[in-house]
Amino acid sequence: MKQRILSILVDNTVGVLSRVAGLFSRRGYSIDSITAGPTADPRFSRMTVVATGDELILEQITAQLSKLVDVRDIKVLDPDKSVNRELILVKVAATVEERQNVISIADVFRAKIVDIGQKSLVVELTGTKAKLEAFLSLLEGYEILELARTGITGLSRGADDVRFLT
Repeated sequence: MKQRILSILVDNTVGVLSRVAGLFSRRGYSIDSITAGPTADPRFSRMTVVATGDELILEQITAQLSKLVDVRDIKVLDPDKSVNRELILVKVAATVEERQNVISIADVFRAKIVDIGQKSLVVELTGTKAKLEAFLSLLEGYEILELARTGITGLSRGADDVRFLT
């Protein structure tokens, strides 16, 4: 199974996310992650969809997406030719004595402490999936109270490095 990251430029219209997700649902395709947000031009939104499948399935997904009326452009984001990031927020249980150890781990990964409570702290970290997984593995000795992940989002590095599909 291969993973493909698609950067999809869509019209910023009501229901566009539902139509894209519905295509996956109707065809029985799996979405590993999906992120969406407006672009610099308010008429358009950008979705980043991460899907897994064999080469034939991934090509079918890409072809079917390109047929949707709201889709303006699709780029396959090659990991070597794009910038891909994910954000996590982690609430870690930490006593006063443990707090400095968690902060030290966060510092190594250039994470930010965004909230400190009496018995916990919240860490924000942005990076590649591998970086986030490495960070989480170092927190295994601590109780993770809550964890939120955005899913992958990305952009191609340069106009010449992109495979345009529509």
